[in-house]
Amino acid sequence: MKATIELDVGRKTFASGLLPELIAALRRSRPGDLVAIVGAEESIGTELETWCRFTGNALVEYTVEKARGRWVIRCGTVPVPAEGHRPVGGRLWLYTNFDCNLRCDYCCVRSSPTAPRRELGLGRVQRIAREAAELGVQEIFVTGGEPFLLEDIGEILVSCAAAAPTTVLTNGMLFTGRRIESLLVLPRDRITLQISLDSATPERHDLHRGPGTWARTREGIQRARAQGFRVRLAATVSTHQEAEEFRQFLDHESIAPEDRVIRRIALRGSATEGVALTRADLVPEVTITAEGVYWHPVGAQDTDLLVTREIFPLAESFAAVRRAFERESEHGHKLAKIFNCA
Repeated sequence: MKATIELDVGRKTFASGLLPELIAALRRSRPGDLVAIVGAEESIGTELETWCRFTGNALVEYTVEKARGRWVIRCGTVPVPAEGHRPVGGRLWLYTNFDCNLRCDYCCVRSSPTAPRRELGLGRVQRIAREAAELGVQEIFVTGGEPFLLEDIGEILVSCAAAAPTTVLTNGMLFTGRRIESLLVLPRDRITLQISLDSATPERHDLHRGPGTWARTREGIQRARAQGFRVRLAATVSTHQEAEEFRQFLDHESIAPEDRVIRRIALRGSATEGVALTRADLVPEVTITAEGVYWHPVGAQDTDLLVTREIFPLAESFAAVRRAFERESEHGHKLAKIFNCA
């Protein structure tokens, strides 16, 4: 992670002069800024973690290079979209795959045309859907990668929709040929298409996603609507100004409030800037990939958000996430917020 301030503390620890330097650095920082502490004493990692919990800051990354540690701290809290209470397990996220027809420069799971597929698979999805229905899951979200790259995406979505209302996240660019045929068989009353459109005009969207992608996405939106699907528009933005501009565009397009998702870039995956989020910042949304069960879809390949490698039985996976959330919630000064991906 690129930090606002790089603080080289040599062999100092909290007992030998690190704290004054750290406090001085934080006084020069604003909420949300990143401060990196580089040092030769491995023991300061535990001290930094404890200090962060007591002071309301967050330790967001630790790396080692040439026998020196680098700890990155996020200063204070950052604004994260909030919502009413959402029970753990009410939403279930499925990463059907990780390969994608695009290479977005802020993708939180590093999807691209060259990324390994790491497919969840129809058989596992069908079992997950059956057990999810028994557990009372209220919503299922299918994402990737680009789910419509999969030959059996139609069957996957039908299985999910039978268990709970299902939203599939897509860039909307593949609704042609056999893929439009996959759409035609889907139940319109149980499936919503959430299509990524980052700006009102091509420039910003194409900057992040590739030349010509805005126009092709707009075509996909029109095709999906023509087939009778509810379409939700989702923008990933860098600033408050970009968010406000997109809201004005949605107003002009007469998009209903419930069909709008505007989220900030998360500093994970391919992103080089954005909101640095830790587990303690996030209300968990059970997320399943081919590798296991994760805390939240925004970090569905990051070890700090991995809860368990065991997917089944699904009831135990849900219980593992709830237990982890209870442990995290013991730290009363850390109030997890909802970071909406949908």
